[in-house]
Amino acid sequence: MKLLMIATSVFYMLFVSEPMNISNDDEPCLEVIASSFSLVNDTKEKVSIHTGSGFVTLNKGSKTSISCKTGKEVRWANKGKKGDVIFKIESKHCGKTIKLSKVMD
Repeated sequence: MKLLMIATSVFYMLFVSEPMNISNDDEPCLEVIASSFSLVNDTKEKVSIHTGSGFVTLNKGSKTSISCKTGKEVRWANKGKKGDVIFKIESKHCGKTIKLSKVMD
């Protein structure tokens, strides 16, 4: 008898009940366009930055690829220490090539 009740319950859960929507409609849904973007040092100086995940030194004219994790901050760096914020990564940066001079304050 218990086996019949368990089997009926499992059958009902798998085939009869409606699937539940577990998404929260209050939270915006973001579509991922690209997983990274390029940052080009178009200034006349060698610069050191923290990309949100690590330190990078860019010679003038060089570029680096940065993960497109929205909300992360790209900061100036000095001797392995984070400095002031240059800009926050936004979804509009994803898949693009960004000039450092355009995002500097």
